[in-house]
Amino acid sequence: MDDLPVEVIGNILSQLKAARDVVVASMTCQKWREAWKKHLRALSFDSNDLSTHHGFNTTELEIIITQTIFQTRGLRCLTISMEDADEFSAAPVIAWLMYTKETLRELCYNVRTHPNINILEKCGRQKLEVLKLAHNSITGIELSYQKFPQLKSLSLSFVSISAWDLSLLLSICPKIESLALVSPDIAMSELQATMELTSHSLKEIHVEAISLDKFLLEADSLQSLHLRDCNLEVFELIGKGALRVFKMDDVSIIHLDISESMENLEVVDVANFTVVWPKFYQMISKSLKLRTLRLWGVVLDEEVEAMDLETISVYFPRLSHLALSYDLGDDVLTHCLQGSSNLENVVALELGWTIISNRFSAWVAELLERCPRLKKLKIFVGVSEAKTEKELGMLGNFTTSMIPLMRKYMETILHQRKTGETIKCLHW
Repeated sequence: MDDLPVEVIGNILSQLKAARDVVVASMTCQKWREAWKKHLRALSFDSNDLSTHHGFNTTELEIIITQTIFQTRGLRCLTISMEDADEFSAAPVIAWLMYTKETLRELCYNVRTHPNINILEKCGRQKLEVLKLAHNSITGIELSYQKFPQLKSLSLSFVSISAWDLSLLLSICPKIESLALVSPDIAMSELQATMELTSHSLKEIHVEAISLDKFLLEADSLQSLHLRDCNLEVFELIGKGALRVFKMDDVSIIHLDISESMENLEVVDVANFTVVWPKFYQMISKSLKLRTLRLWGVVLDEEVEAMDLETISVYFPRLSHLALSYDLGDDVLTHCLQGSSNLENVVALELGWTIISNRFSAWVAELLERCPRLKKLKIFVGVSEAKTEKELGMLGNFTTSMIPLMRKYMETILHQRKTGETIKCLHW
């Protein structure tokens, strides 16, 4: 350890991040203390890590953080998360930001202050590349001096901001590639019914726990779109076909329009969503490069025809991962299994059902026959804790019906092990 260069020790301390651990480690010897002061690059103050912070009042915490930060030089990554602490005074927090502004590249900021600090004003025109804000409010974007020329990743969690200010914020981040909006409090004006966001550099967006009448996103370079736990009447994406990944989980949308951006799509992952299959298929039908299709816990409109394997196999020839979980009636099952085309490139198959019935076993058996190159199978079956006699009988029938399939594919495994071909695996 004595032979380690002081720069290497600085990197080791930077990997620790947590301020308490860094300070303790730096007491090892004079050389480690020098590494802390001159070569530390990452530092984190988290109320969850400071297990003894309940023994300090807010003023003492402010002093401890100030003394720790002011003994460092060249910090590039700073995390200040005081979610469980009381409000801090604005002055010391401003001092931390001003002290580190010349070298800081990543800031994770979750501090309640009195009075409130305009964090964008303090960090504008810096070399920040990553900015994560939580439990703060943003008001009044000033285009003249609040600019983030190097910012690539922005995350706003439980942040209060108007739709207009959010739009302006994106406009002062010309290189932004990643945007996360988690449970934001979006203020809409009486004259503004639509939240419109525009970015020509944005590549991925994650939107969670948001409720809006209309959300319009214009992003020419967007590659990944993830909506989770959202309630939207209208969502429209205007792009230039760069989208690769589309995910929705527990989302309510009356009108979804992203069809013009789907031609290069490779992943469609939809969960807990009501699907009108003809309309949904029409939306993704241009996705000839689709490799992963996951429809999990979806509700199929009973008045229309459900999706069928024939359509999937013909129009998505590159599909390698298929995951399906929804309830099937007899008529729907017959429609789903019509045709004879195989899913030639599917190597991973996930199947689930919330209610056990004899139809599920037939569905599994048919899908196995349709996937000649299958390597991995996972089956998820929901079983309620309070089971009736009928449910117990159904569970027994299901288990019995799966035994022949297990035997059949165990023989396939043994045969293919001998011949050196692909092995099929049955996972439960």
